[in-house]
Amino acid sequence: MAEKILAARNLVVRHATLELIEHWAIALSGLVLLLTGIFELPVAKRYYIITVPGLGWSADFITSLYLHYTAAFILTLAGVFHVFYHGLRGEKGLLPQKGDLAQSITVIKSFIGLGKEPPMHKYLPEQRLAYMGMAFIILMLIVSGLVKTYKNIYAPDMSHTVLLMATWIHNIFFVLFFLAFLAHMAAIALRPNWPMVRGIFTGKVRLDYARHRHALWLNKMETKKRLGLKKKY
Repeated sequence: MAEKILAARNLVVRHATLELIEHWAIALSGLVLLLTGIFELPVAKRYYIITVPGLGWSADFITSLYLHYTAAFILTLAGVFHVFYHGLRGEKGLLPQKGDLAQSITVIKSFIGLGKEPPMHKYLPEQRLAYMGMAFIILMLIVSGLVKTYKNIYAPDMSHTVLLMATWIHNIFFVLFFLAFLAHMAAIALRPNWPMVRGIFTGKVRLDYARHRHALWLNKMETKKRLGLKKKY
């Protein structure tokens, strides 16, 4: 973890470069999966999607399918790497904690002027809950997608019941993924969350913002730094 306070620049490093790569690999492959999943339905010609510049291929089922498979491979690879890499390093900051639901309600109420938001750690309670929800959705999409892919490539005579179940699971969680994506965009659009947008692209957020909203995280970092200096001298 490359967390570091850059006081002279009024910045704090929130995410390492590797974490940014993970995030964008999952985000962009997920977006491609979302679009190609829709394009595999007979909608591109019907709703004139093919007339949009650069989307003339959207009515070609095979092209959409191959893009879907490619994006699915990237998503699966990034997801597996994320779980094992951060799991082996013992990084649990995004895992839900006791009281997250109640704290999330407090945070949401503070957005509309009902009470004051309490000091937070690096991640907000609703971020931890959303992380676990999205992780479960992605897991179900990967598992059901693997069943469907196995049928297409290796087992054309797969049990109809198994295939139907996998298809229903894939479709249901596809809808949930789309709704989660919309919720994620809506959360970013909330004014108190605007300063975090910078961190999505650069890995850094303003130090004054972090001190104001993520005081528990900053206090922990500064305590570690002081202890490190004491040991050094």
